Amino acid sequence: MPRIFNSRVPADRLRRLVGDMDQIAGCKLHELADGNEKGVSAADVWTGSGFQFTVLFDRGMDISAASYQGKSLCWRSTTGDVSPAFYEPEGLGWLRGFYGGLAVTCGLTYAGAPTEDEGEALGLHGRIANIPAREVSTKARWQGNNYVITLEGKMRETVVFGPNVTLTRRITARLGESRLAIRDVVENEGFETQPLQILYHCNFGYPVVSPTSELVSTTTRAIPRDEEAEDGKESYGKFHDPTPGYNEKCYYHNLRTDAKGAILMGIVNRDLGGDQFGAYIKYDKNQLPRFNQWKMMGEQTYVVGLEPANCRVEGRAKDRADGVLEFIKPGERRQFDIEIGALADAAQVESFENTVASIMKRKARKRK
Repeated sequence: MPRIFNSRVPADRLRRLVGDMDQIAGCKLHELADGNEKGVSAADVWTGSGFQFTVLFDRGMDISAASYQGKSLCWRSTTGDVSPAFYEPEGLGWLRGFYGGLAVTCGLTYAGAPTEDEGEALGLHGRIANIPAREVSTKARWQGNNYVITLEGKMRETVVFGPNVTLTRRITARLGESRLAIRDVVENEGFETQPLQILYHCNFGYPVVSPTSELVSTTTRAIPRDEEAEDGKESYGKFHDPTPGYNEKCYYHNLRTDAKGAILMGIVNRDLGGDQFGAYIKYDKNQLPRFNQWKMMGEQTYVVGLEPANCRVEGRAKDRADGVLEFIKPGERRQFDIEIGALADAAQVESFENTVASIMKRKARKRK
């Protein structure tokens, strides 16, 4: 039974109270119309709890804006939403269309830093985030006592004489909840084995990230990516005011799972107008065995990226050289699931922290 406006409302009663469920929760398709975002197909979703987000169908079905009761969950960059027509694949050109957002997908056959791999020049973070979806559908309907909003589509990363890899995405949200679920299925529809690199670039910003915020996770070790991250590595989970000239810091995390193999990680603002607020991610470590934290405390680029992945962020060539590059065989399908949600108040923050603490204690007891 959904919880609406702090009370449980049976489905049959709620249906009698409204003519159109859009009054409470729904999904509305539209097209962006200004500047370099013009022509981008999008959908706004709201769940009736105050949780809202926008899906860009023409940008890999990634999630650009997201908020809870008017408070943004994600960082938004100076670029704004950008049409894939302006995509620059070379070098760092990907950044010219990096709007930030709640979730940007990197991959599919390469991700991470620009590099040259077996004679092929590869730009930053791959192509999938700039590929428009086909076979798009949206649904909002009752399933028993649950009102479920679903968006689906398929992106194809392909080139003549090269890879033919698809990503089929389903995004699901439910009436009364403040979270969404992404289920991705990547399939090699070609006849040759291809590299597979996928990374979910989840970008949290103010007011989730602030000087009174901290990372809450099951981290057992945070490994600096480079010398820049070595400086201040003890404070990887602490944040401060925007700093002029700040250089990004990245950390690879070793993380403990719950009993089902899931990873929980969140960022909590301890003091937002006298209350607490935050956001979290949850995913399956068996599907996404690696994790990178992007800490960027610059002016305007004030963001913390939580990035589940099957790869590192130093480029495909380095993963290949180190023997950790994953591949996908012809006809093979790989599934990836991630949940992202809001931590609305002190009670939800406390519950989340208790769950994280119990995971750490369970593992400690198991070792004994």
